[in-house]
Amino acid sequence: MDKHKVVPIEDRIPKLKTQRKQKTNRRMIIYLSLFFLLIMIFVYFQSSFSDVKKITVTGNENISDEAIIKAGKIKPHTSFLNLSDKDIENNIGKLQEISSVAVHKSFYNHLQIQVKEYHRVAYLEEKSKYYPVLESGKVLAPMGKKFMPVNAPIIADWKDKSQLKPMAKELAKLSQGVAHRISEIHLDSKAKDGNKIILYMTDGYVVRSSISHFSRKMEEYPSIVQQLGPHRKGVINMDISTYFREYGDEEAPKE
Repeated sequence: MDKHKVVPIEDRIPKLKTQRKQKTNRRMIIYLSLFFLLIMIFVYFQSSFSDVKKITVTGNENISDEAIIKAGKIKPHTSFLNLSDKDIENNIGKLQEISSVAVHKSFYNHLQIQVKEYHRVAYLEEKSKYYPVLESGKVLAPMGKKFMPVNAPIIADWKDKSQLKPMAKELAKLSQGVAHRISEIHLDSKAKDGNKIILYMTDGYVVRSSISHFSRKMEEYPSIVQQLGPHRKGVINMDISTYFREYGDEEAPKE
């Protein structure tokens, strides 16, 4: 039989004391760490350290950062951890100009708001005021007195407001190259169905069409004008069939 080495109890006592001391020290370090962690958490929530430090808004062109932040109901000295992404998104999403919104949180207390706006496709002219018309068909508050509409056609003499929404949706489908060549859009008052429109173009032509298939027909406009040449001006009918008629003596639009 193998002889087991017998360690006297006197030799084991110092080692046991050391192990107990190490275990006590580890336990003390854990308790102290938890204590200081709790203190730090308490100080964080009770001080300005927990406030939102930075708010970044991206994707907006027509509505200001301040208006979006205000709509999100993000108040000064709001605790960063208490902010609800969903609540902010729902609040900002109520703005008529906003199509979609996404909110993200990042280090350090940085709130990022990314929005997508409805495009302005036209300006409704009423009583010398210009009301932006969005692609959704929504009509916004009038622009300032010194404002002049650019990069979008003017909708004038538009008595049937029910046709604004389908008109806006058709305008939203146009390429920018075609949309920027439209100066004014009028409802044809002589038409019985209320679907006919008259367009005054920036290059001197008049186009007659219908709202129902307006965008599809208007994409042909550049090639038609190119075939006519620079010296022939008149009315281009782009309704059921497409044909051109030169202006008579009193038909040309006034400059």
